[in-house]
Amino acid sequence: MQIQLSQKERMFLEDGKLQEEICVQKYKNYSQQAQDPQLKQLFNRLSGEEQHHYDIINQMLQGQQPNLAHNQQAQQPMTQSTSQGAINNQHDKILCSDLLSTEKYVSGTYDIDIFESANPIVRQAMQHIQKDEQKHGEELFNYMNSHGMYNVQ
Repeated sequence: MQIQLSQKERMFLEDGKLQEEICVQKYKNYSQQAQDPQLKQLFNRLSGEEQHHYDIINQMLQGQQPNLAHNQQAQQPMTQSTSQGAINNQHDKILCSDLLSTEKYVSGTYDIDIFESANPIVRQAMQHIQKDEQKHGEELFNYMNSHGMYNVQ
């Protein structure tokens, strides 16, 4: 089924596509920089999920019904790490903090996009992506909190 996009939907989808491309590159680059193997694994997995978001947006921009199904490999849970070196790793903390800020920003833009979507297919896809982005933020927060990088008081 061919979907019709409004000018506004096309505009925010183009912006979302750019944001997802940046997220993919950040996660890939940061996975190479991270020192904790658990964090490398998390970044690699999230990079794949961000690529999935990019593909969803690209499909809609081409007028296609988006495939919202996740790659099963991307859904594998993160393994636990007991690496003591990661607890006080300032460099990994900076990487996580930057990505958490990025996820907060991207999730916020999708919130607006959802409200401004006239097409129910676009709205559903944006809700799907936003839910994933919030999950990514939660995973980053949980990693940081469990490694002494983000303490809740």
